[in-house]
Amino acid sequence: MSSMQSNSSANVTFVRPATFFLSGFSNIPYVKYYYVFLSLVYVVTVLGNSFIMCIIYLVRRLHSAKYIAVFHLALSDLCGSSALIPKVMDTFLFDHQVVSYEACLANMFFVFHFMNLQSLTLLVLAYDRLVAICFPLRYHVIVTKPAMFLIIGVMWIFSMIFFSVFVGLVNRLSFCGSNVLNSYFCDHRPVYRLACNDNSMNILMGTISFGLLICTPLILIIITYFCIALALLKIAHGADRIKAMKTCTSHLMLVAIIYLPLISNNIASITTYSYLNTGMINTSLTQTIPPMLNPIIYTLKTEEVMQSIKELYKRRTVNTIIEKGMKCRCNKK
Repeated sequence: MSSMQSNSSANVTFVRPATFFLSGFSNIPYVKYYYVFLSLVYVVTVLGNSFIMCIIYLVRRLHSAKYIAVFHLALSDLCGSSALIPKVMDTFLFDHQVVSYEACLANMFFVFHFMNLQSLTLLVLAYDRLVAICFPLRYHVIVTKPAMFLIIGVMWIFSMIFFSVFVGLVNRLSFCGSNVLNSYFCDHRPVYRLACNDNSMNILMGTISFGLLICTPLILIIITYFCIALALLKIAHGADRIKAMKTCTSHLMLVAIIYLPLISNNIASITTYSYLNTGMINTSLTQTIPPMLNPIIYTLKTEEVMQSIKELYKRRTVNTIIEKGMKCRCNKK
């Protein structure tokens, strides 16, 4: 460790480690099989989210405000998994467990930034469903493509500023003891727990991030669906009610898959004692499985997307047949 800066007025010396050591999933038998499983999860995540983004880009009928948000969710899932899983593979499969201080903070920023974008995008999709069901006649006036781009832009600016401060506050900590992180990535809590000076500001920021960026969107989504339920009760025809409910099923499944494990893991880590490795495995699954499932759910459970895939397939098939026919004619001539 090396002393980086000092405050002469308070006679406090701040010590910053050159590197951190990620201990990861220690003492787990056959743990390399788990890393291989994460690699497969990453491959499916990349293929699935790339596929859904390509479909939205290629099919003109999906160039709407709602599918701009779906595209952004797929992009956030892809970037979030890319910030986490390849680094885990490199760290533990190839024994690169020593990570520089600066690289550690960069990894922390990107992992939390894209997790936050996933959470906020689900809130935006809930807002889209609220307007579509409660104010159907004004939907295309309220939820426009420029408005959606503006909302996503504000989300990015807010998230980048918040997590720049969130990660930047780590620089005020002094690490005069161990530099071993009991984590599989540069997580915020294990880092600030190594500090030997006051880390109350970091604890506060961790609490704020959980309350503001996880609990608050979930509460707003619950309120949104409460309003949607009231609106559905006013619909006279049962068929129309079921049709409106079907438009929400994909989104509700994504909310359940992302928020329930995330909140339960956080509550469990605070209220109960669990083995370190068990907690890390649960957390890693919570971070990696939802981005893999999101495109599958949107593909299989959204009729509009399935119809677009079929149309795109038919179009490609027809074009292939026409091209083959033209080649045959040219060869005969």
